Amino acid sequence: MTRVLITRAEPDASEFADACRAHGLDPIVSPVMRIEIEKTGLDLSDVGALAFTSANGVRAFVANSPERSLPVFAVGPVTGEAAKAAAFENVSMAGGDVEALVGHIASESALDGKAILHVAGADRAGDLVAALTARGIAARRQTLYRAEAAGALSRAAEAALGAESGLWVTFFSPRTVRLFLTLAEKAGLSSRLPDLRAACLSAAVADAASAASWGEIVVASDRTAESMLETIIDESARA
Repeated sequence: MTRVLITRAEPDASEFADACRAHGLDPIVSPVMRIEIEKTGLDLSDVGALAFTSANGVRAFVANSPERSLPVFAVGPVTGEAAKAAAFENVSMAGGDVEALVGHIASESALDGKAILHVAGADRAGDLVAALTARGIAARRQTLYRAEAAGALSRAAEAALGAESGLWVTFFSPRTVRLFLTLAEKAGLSSRLPDLRAACLSAAVADAASAASWGEIVVASDRTAESMLETIIDESARA
């Protein structure tokens, strides 16, 4: 059975593990970060729409506000589906990165003088607010969560990394790649990477993975968890 090491934070890690099992894969869950949501008051009086660049942003907003009627601009399908699952009524999705989201908002938004609120984490890939402001779109940011690095890989992950060849390691962001490589080095397992395969959500994630020597690096054809699974299954069948 094809084994898959999952580095995503919870609850995404367990959800992806369930999807793996449903497709006949054997998952090992070892999040390289944990999400800590801040509880605070939100002033939405000047806000005409919300922008989310991750599903964690959606969860953080939901934990702090009952508002669901504002239009939502999501960076991509994973984030958009999280917003729909949270009962937002008007969700539109961009192509998967901040640049695409900026273009999407610029072409779609009619805010009547109100602002885009970017609900973000403390660590961000790109500056959505600055890019929107440069296009003349009023925008502000509220940081509602932090992604704290894990101190170590799970014991099951270390055992699999140390003993198995052809193991898939899945990455959904450049930061998870960097954190995994740090933890693998800490565990004395960096030398095992040439025997492993990295499955990456996007080209940007693959670029981060290429800092190390892997047996194989593959990129999902679409920026969704389903596409990641399909890529792993297809590539495993070819091996």
